[in-house]
Amino acid sequence: MARKIRDSWGSRFGVIMAVAGSAVGLGNFLRFPVQAVRNGGGAFMIPYFVALLLVGIPLMWVEWSIGRYGGGFGHSSAPGVFHSLAEKNRFIKYFGVIGIFGPLVIMIYYTYIESWTLAYSVFAITGRYAAVTTQEGMQSFLRGYQGLERNQFFSSMVPAYSFFLVTFAVNMAVLAHGIKGGIEKFCKVAMPTLLIFGVILMVRVLFLGTPDALKPDWNIVNGLGYLWNPDFSALKSARVWLAATGQVFFTLSVGLGVILTYASYLKKGDDVALSGLTAVSMNETAEVIIGGSMIIPAAFVFFGPLAISTIADSGAFNLGFVTMPMILSRMPFPNISGFLWFSLLFLAGVTSSVSMAQPAIAFLEDEFNISRSKAVAIFGTVTFTLCNAAIFFLGRGVVDELDFWGGTFCLVLFAAVEVILFGWVFGINKAWEEVHHGADMRIPRVYKYIIKYVTPGFLIAVLFFWFFQKDGWLSVIRMDHVAVADRPYVMATRIGLSLIFIALAVMVKLAWKKRKKGVSA
Repeated sequence: MARKIRDSWGSRFGVIMAVAGSAVGLGNFLRFPVQAVRNGGGAFMIPYFVALLLVGIPLMWVEWSIGRYGGGFGHSSAPGVFHSLAEKNRFIKYFGVIGIFGPLVIMIYYTYIESWTLAYSVFAITGRYAAVTTQEGMQSFLRGYQGLERNQFFSSMVPAYSFFLVTFAVNMAVLAHGIKGGIEKFCKVAMPTLLIFGVILMVRVLFLGTPDALKPDWNIVNGLGYLWNPDFSALKSARVWLAATGQVFFTLSVGLGVILTYASYLKKGDDVALSGLTAVSMNETAEVIIGGSMIIPAAFVFFGPLAISTIADSGAFNLGFVTMPMILSRMPFPNISGFLWFSLLFLAGVTSSVSMAQPAIAFLEDEFNISRSKAVAIFGTVTFTLCNAAIFFLGRGVVDELDFWGGTFCLVLFAAVEVILFGWVFGINKAWEEVHHGADMRIPRVYKYIIKYVTPGFLIAVLFFWFFQKDGWLSVIRMDHVAVADRPYVMATRIGLSLIFIALAVMVKLAWKKRKKGVSA
């Protein structure tokens, strides 16, 4: 069977921007501040950096290495890459289904949330919500837009669905142009642009001063201190360590199969050690320096220390779409500031969502030998249909369910599988050589043992303790926190997800059956 010429990256800068774009998403600017405040402020950063060094960076190197290795055999998705690492094991490729399933499930709801940022960037520059001056009013504006209530702001879901259609079309347009002409080209513009927007907003926040002369303690220095001064007693809580580890996973996009797919388009001699570390550095700059210096410190200045916990407990959506617009409305040039904020989020969202789509598209291209345009058309049709469940049943727990299985459980499980496969099945000596092939730097030798022992041990421990903790995944399975009226919707979501997983597993089986026939012929 004739094979197509594989797509590839055009430059090292391009692949770094793409991988960094995959990592830098809505979670960097919305989820990170919330998690930090909820889990002890500065104390949260201690387990955060421990998890980054022992789990995040090692997994980044693992995914870059196995992706490049599998790409040498013509595979760009987890089933094929896993098969390349252990050809004698005919079952190992089925573990790779998780690496397609997870990103696909996230894509179902992430694209809709991403479309909110596009809508709000338009609302900001046109002054659509300028007259809203209270938290309650801004909350009502958001709920009206989402279709969760009918009010004076929105009488239907037409605006929300229209912006979703535009956002989905943007994603498909980028994907249709391939790796070099689509994803790389877009990320080389989007990433520098969103970082510039972030720096402008960060500098503006850092020079806020003290808006209320009667409350001199409500200043930016104390705002930064609120986020960064550690409460060491919080380190005794396993919940803080789990939250920090989860944030590292979420922010780096490791454990999704996305970086693995991106790395498969590298050439054999391309550096993965330094490039992977560079992508991590860019992500941490966006999250820790820019994201950590904006929202919570600004909220401290305008609303005071007592309101910070309430703001954080309200969740990432309220933080980004309720609190932040109110903060920006109190700054000079509020329309422009709001536009920069939501445009930053939109660009970060698109660079992440196109990466989530690529594993499934690559699977169709590589294992069924179909054209890029046809693969994107198939993927677009399926995901567009599935996205409607997240849109119309947002208030029924469907998005939370999708987020748990796609963005939490599968993420940790897939990370554990790939690091065990790389360090134990493929073999740590071969793995160490693979990481350093073509490398411009030598990774400290201690990481050879971290990858083999510490990282998989850490992940297995997380899965084990997460099962038994009060709000762990056993509690989710039992639907302990799901309203009785919403349980049929959650159960239907689970049935749908099970069917998707089974369908992907069957497709893997059919692909390898077809491959064997092609070889024998």
